[in-house]
Amino acid sequence: MSSTVPAMTISELARAGGVGVETVRYYHRRALLERPRGEGIHRYGAADLARLRFIRGARGAGFSLDEIAGLIALDATDDRARAHAIARERIAALDAQIAILTAARDALSRLADECHRGAAGPCPILTAFEN
Repeated sequence: MSSTVPAMTISELARAGGVGVETVRYYHRRALLERPRGEGIHRYGAADLARLRFIRGARGAGFSLDEIAGLIALDATDDRARAHAIARERIAALDAQIAILTAARDALSRLADECHRGAAGPCPILTAFEN
């Protein structure tokens, strides 16, 4: 364990990683985080915290837990080409989501403008979602 990060309990690890204890336990069950070995209170170190932060960051980038498991496995093989391909796939998926959200934003913006300009009749925003 690193001397810069003291051994942590599961609750300390969770807090330092910005997740809940149940999330850490779930990551154990998914084999994304290793369970500490030994008797008594389990202790986690710097490598565990780094892994937890990696998982959290990858989740924030939109990777699924299965994809994260794949990335973790790639770390042991140093297969940069596959890691690059996975990242490009995630970027393409994010681009598609951005396009959908942009179209939804534009449509809602037009409806809001129509609602603001209209004086009589039902609000275009309310009627748009009825169909």
